[in-house]
Amino acid sequence: MSPLRQLRISMARAGLWPTTRYARVSCFILAFDLLLFALKKVLDLSGSSSGQSLDFWVIFFAFAAAVLFLSLAYHWLKARTLWRLRNRLIVTYIFIGVIPAIMLVTMAVGVIYLFAGQFANYVVTSELNAQLRSLSAANSGIAGELAWRMEKGETPTQELLQTFTRQDIDGVPHQICIWRETKSAPLCGGLNNVVALPSFVQSRFDSIVQDQDALYLRSAIVLKIKGRPFTVISSQPLDHKLLEKISAGLGEISLYASESAVRSANVSAASVGELRITAGSLSSATRSFDFEIEPPPGMPIVVAPLSVVDWKTGKTDSTGNWVHVRTRPSALYPRLFADTDFVKGMESVLFILIIAFAVIVMLALIVGTRLTRTVTHAIAQLYLATRHINQGDFSHRIPVKSNDQLATLSHAFNSMSESLQKLLEEQKEKQKLENELVIAQEVQAQLFPQKIAQLPSLEVHGFCRPARTVSGDYYDFLPVDDHRMVMAVGDVSGKGISAALLMATIHSAVRAYTLEGIPILRESPAVRSADRNSLALAVQGVEVSTAALLTLLNHQLFESTPAEKYATMFLGFYDGRKCALTYSNGGHLPPIILGNSGAIRRLDRGGTVVGLFGEVDYEENTVKLSDGDIFLAYSDGVTEPENDYGEFGEQRLINLVWENRHLPLARISEIVTAAVDDWIGASEQPDDVTLVLARVR
Repeated sequence: MSPLRQLRISMARAGLWPTTRYARVSCFILAFDLLLFALKKVLDLSGSSSGQSLDFWVIFFAFAAAVLFLSLAYHWLKARTLWRLRNRLIVTYIFIGVIPAIMLVTMAVGVIYLFAGQFANYVVTSELNAQLRSLSAANSGIAGELAWRMEKGETPTQELLQTFTRQDIDGVPHQICIWRETKSAPLCGGLNNVVALPSFVQSRFDSIVQDQDALYLRSAIVLKIKGRPFTVISSQPLDHKLLEKISAGLGEISLYASESAVRSANVSAASVGELRITAGSLSSATRSFDFEIEPPPGMPIVVAPLSVVDWKTGKTDSTGNWVHVRTRPSALYPRLFADTDFVKGMESVLFILIIAFAVIVMLALIVGTRLTRTVTHAIAQLYLATRHINQGDFSHRIPVKSNDQLATLSHAFNSMSESLQKLLEEQKEKQKLENELVIAQEVQAQLFPQKIAQLPSLEVHGFCRPARTVSGDYYDFLPVDDHRMVMAVGDVSGKGISAALLMATIHSAVRAYTLEGIPILRESPAVRSADRNSLALAVQGVEVSTAALLTLLNHQLFESTPAEKYATMFLGFYDGRKCALTYSNGGHLPPIILGNSGAIRRLDRGGTVVGLFGEVDYEENTVKLSDGDIFLAYSDGVTEPENDYGEFGEQRLINLVWENRHLPLARISEIVTAAVDDWIGASEQPDDVTLVLARVR
């Protein structure tokens, strides 16, 4: 054996040889990519520039081959590792128990980081707003005092404004500028920055502003003194000194500014914007879990946008400046809780809960592994037992050493293996019975008319479809001569073999009495009440009496069948020369005569069912038929099937026959049975379907 063939056999045993179309396509793409790579190297070595044009295709096919082989590796690994139930249970436990726990811990860390970062930013923005409110209150007080002085005739001076600015607001220097007229030059004290009076300041203004590339806390108020506007503006620089004051005991505060339009805040710290100011410092950790609040790898930093007003235009920008705080939980606790000792106690409780959670997870893993072994061992025993059963060894038994549901399953399997032999024997007997039913079906099919002799003046057709293998419905056409015919339609009570046997009895009796004649000399008590002249069939040519036939048939069935067995029977004698139908109906659904004009006549003269009572007299009647009249006889299997809309019904049957009265009788029968099938739908056929049609011509 060649080494290549040995390698192929070894790879096939390991499941690595490509046998599926998907695997062969993957190997073909990989081989094609290697061929392109080799061609590119040859072209590069030869100094040709054509090799560069192959770079894209080499990378493309390499990526496609990698994706395909990763998919194949996944399916190969799944087939090898997850075939055993134990491995499936372990993987299930990991997905149900371990992964959700990891996700919960990850979500908790993320939520804690987001909450702590947002709270730290909120503290900074709240302090800035508080400082702005203090500035606004001081500005309002200064404006009120200056207005009072001016009302008394005093003129504000530089020295007076310097006096106001020496009183720093919360320890932060500020600047005061006043305008006695809108277009006059301002009088300022404090900082040396030049402040312009924009047109949008009309009454009161308090906000963070950007003026000459610097940020300020600015408050403005406009008063009316002797009918002229008087404006007072106080400013505090949003600089390192103010942030140092705010960051005391909190951590490091960084103020970023964007040079252009808004960028997403969900980005890394390097792309938030240009760093303006950094103040404060991160304190040292006070305990083991006093970690720095910073984003995990790959997560964005938490920033708080500042609403800044452009002092020149008055437009507000809420996305051009951001504040970011680096802090620790120990710095946030005093601002969150009044009692820090309670927080320390909660940290200990949380640490204990984390340890308990880890112990519970480990115990669950150990218990789950032990339970997995018990389950997989029982499954392995069941698998071994099924292999024995598959080989025909019904004597194999599973050893049972426990008392649980798996042990009950093993006992049930042992009991099943003991019963299989009996079931197989019963199956053989059932198969024999089914074969006999098939034979019975074939025999019964021969009882129905195989080749119907049509009369010159009457076209006839019959159809019967059993609900089961054999039928209890009956129909027959018995020609007496070239112009006369006996038509019989019946329905035996019940279904199955017993109904089929009774149907065969009726079939034989009707044919015997009709074709062979009724012996006059052996009148039975059941037929003495009938007119003797109507019973005579012993002599050829005497007309058939349908009432006498039903009377005799009733007596025979009553004497030879159980009390619960009976049948409905319609017998009709058609005479083509007289164009008349003489009939007697023994409890059957009344056949219908559909006239050319649409008139309906029901053939209901007769008596009760056949075989249920001993002494019964039957009446007979004669109806005249015209050209085109249709005789319609049917069993309850045609009209009684139901669905959500109710029964199929006699009227629907009449309408179908009337609408298709000009078609051949066989075609009419197909249309009716198809309509019944559609009405039943997917449900099982509830009863035998029998339809007999005749048309005068």
